[in-house]
Amino acid sequence: MSSIFRHSRHLACRQKSSSSFMGMQSAHFCTTSESPAAPRASGGDPAANVHPTERNKLLVLGGTGFVGTHICKEALQRGLPVMSLSRSGRPKLQESWTFDVTWIQGSLFEPDKWKDVLKEASAVISCVGGFGSNETMRKLNGDANIAAINAAHDSGVKRFVYVSALDFGFPSFILRGYYEGKKAAEDALQIKFPYGGIILRPGFIYGDRQVGKIKIPLGVLGSPLETALTYAKSATQIPVIGPLFVPPVKATSVAKAAVRAATDHAVPPGVLDVWGINRLGDR
Repeated sequence: MSSIFRHSRHLACRQKSSSSFMGMQSAHFCTTSESPAAPRASGGDPAANVHPTERNKLLVLGGTGFVGTHICKEALQRGLPVMSLSRSGRPKLQESWTFDVTWIQGSLFEPDKWKDVLKEASAVISCVGGFGSNETMRKLNGDANIAAINAAHDSGVKRFVYVSALDFGFPSFILRGYYEGKKAAEDALQIKFPYGGIILRPGFIYGDRQVGKIKIPLGVLGSPLETALTYAKSATQIPVIGPLFVPPVKATSVAKAAVRAATDHAVPPGVLDVWGINRLGDR
């Protein structure tokens, strides 16, 4: 009897040991699809089991403006889901493409009110800027973009494209706040996005510009100038007046380059001048 009891205990220990070993094997070799459910948070909070939001959208800052509308349309043509943040939200424009964009009204100076949309963004393109007094220009071109850059960085966005501007070398009292703001935003981008920050520096941008119900054909002036100056790159090195020989660039080319830079990780970080914008936009 004692022998049978000892045999039964020995068999039970072997089964327990085997069961524990198989359990370790099962836990070690389970695949993602077969993995056990994640434990619930205390109190059974369903939010603990919500999957992270997929980052697959392009966020365009200032998508209702001249360059911004071209960027939105270019992204949609490439089949990208597009969101756009601006002070006005949805534009008054009633063209068909506007119904395919998720329009968000907000101020870049209040990122806490809109930063949640960054959780859905794989990349951000900013074409925010403006004119006015020197103080206003520093805020619109500099502070607003810096706030957006910081918010995108803190939210884990990997690529940020900033549409800046060529400095034509005007006397310091002309548009001083405009260029100071642009420079400050560029510096912030290169610090926060050393591996995914791309700066576009176009000069004069032309194309059809919508003002209310009127389309202004800026190409009437811009296209001939671009043709005349495209092959005058060496003249841009002339001291003082050199930047005046930089050719204009089409808004569609800027849009193509911006979207390509935002979505193609083969595009390296850094600065693209007019020639770089055209090369990238023509691919």
